[in-house]
Amino acid sequence: MADQIHYQSVRQMSDALLAKDISVIELADAHFERIEQIDDRVGSYLAVTPERAREQATTAQASIDSGNVTPLTGVPMQLKDNLATRGIPTTCSSLMLENFVPPYDSTVTASLANTGAILLGKGNMDEFAMGSSTETSAYKLTRNPWDLSRVPGGSSGGPAAAVAGGLAPYSLGSDTGGSIRQPASFCGIVGLKPTYGLVSRFGLIAFASSLDQIGPLTRTVEDAALVMNAIAGPDTNDSTSILRPVIDYSIGLKDGVKGLRIGVVPEYFGEGIDPQVAQLTRKAIQQLEFLGAEVSEVSLPNSKAALAVYYILAPSECSANLARYDGVKFGFSTHDAPNMMAALEATREGGFGTEVKRRMMMGTYALSSGYYDAYYKKAQQVRTLIRREFDAAFEKVDVLITPTTPTTAFKLGEIQDPVVMHANDVCTVPANIAGIPGISIPCGAINGLPVGLQILGPHLSEATLLRTAYAYEQSTSWHAQHPTI
Repeated sequence: MADQIHYQSVRQMSDALLAKDISVIELADAHFERIEQIDDRVGSYLAVTPERAREQATTAQASIDSGNVTPLTGVPMQLKDNLATRGIPTTCSSLMLENFVPPYDSTVTASLANTGAILLGKGNMDEFAMGSSTETSAYKLTRNPWDLSRVPGGSSGGPAAAVAGGLAPYSLGSDTGGSIRQPASFCGIVGLKPTYGLVSRFGLIAFASSLDQIGPLTRTVEDAALVMNAIAGPDTNDSTSILRPVIDYSIGLKDGVKGLRIGVVPEYFGEGIDPQVAQLTRKAIQQLEFLGAEVSEVSLPNSKAALAVYYILAPSECSANLARYDGVKFGFSTHDAPNMMAALEATREGGFGTEVKRRMMMGTYALSSGYYDAYYKKAQQVRTLIRREFDAAFEKVDVLITPTTPTTAFKLGEIQDPVVMHANDVCTVPANIAGIPGISIPCGAINGLPVGLQILGPHLSEATLLRTAYAYEQSTSWHAQHPTI
């Protein structure tokens, strides 16, 4: 466990802890030292929690010494700052929640704590998870560890940068339209968006409730499976939680892809996709075919409408969810106003950033009298068509493969047009609309910037996605490459 400790996988760190090559507190302290040394340049953390980590480390070390362990026991991790942490500020990177300290843990926070995981701190993000670059955070910029002049993606940019930069072996993010997979692609790591309802959303500060899903960002596919083992499962606190038996996602990882039916979607390789990104994606598909998969073309014409559907449904749900921030119950509040309505308006003007206000106004308009049928109702109807189209595709193939993002990471401040920024999610949004799982894994680089491969599957096909991703990962070396900061 020498200089490369920070780029080791969860499995490697767990093995070292069990072998007593390093103690839990030494492993945590090594990460805090790393954070102190380089995070002022990367900006992946909003807050670090050394006191909480040392308390957890004592308990985890006792578990290891007694042999009562899981693969996550004693291994450090980070949480995106929209996941509630009892006694620790949870800001959603917004001034509206600058001083909000939850009195409870999210279900996933508690689940990881129960495995003996060590919380290093909270990851920066786009405000209320609205963005594709982590530039809408009210507090700081996060930079891509591969090139500090570029964005890490968003909205889970802090978690992705932390994992890519050796600042945490894994993190949890949330994915509403690609916010796990897109930053995973930009930062050259693994990002998994599970099936809607497979992971409890209790304690996740809501953006768009029918789209939001929590998932892991990791360095390897095996690590993603190990984290899923800890966080997946039914939860009575979440009414959308899927009631199904918990399974071990690490079983079957090494079964290979011989005979697996892969669908290639031509609509994801056309206009707006960088030709070099498309070329690397097709090369990855050829590699899977070499490993024994059967490849065919599957058309999804309705997917082209997914982005338009998303930017009606997500802002509409955002408008409803963020109505609770009125300056009365909790959060930022403006008191210098002549009446309650003026105080409400001033609170939202001062507490929310530009992108959040834009989406709230879009949603309020789409839900307003006279426009509801033309926009929100129509978007829900097209959503049904997109879901049916995916269902039909998965009767022919086991998985679908696309690029994760149209381009590699762009420069900080480069994209000012919100429409252009929104288009960054064109490949990832359809999975959220349909509620299906998707994973992004590194499949190459262009001028030193990572490129991601997206694998999509039918509902509850996480085991198949992980097996496919693992087969590709182990036949290449992209997952073993790390940035130099």
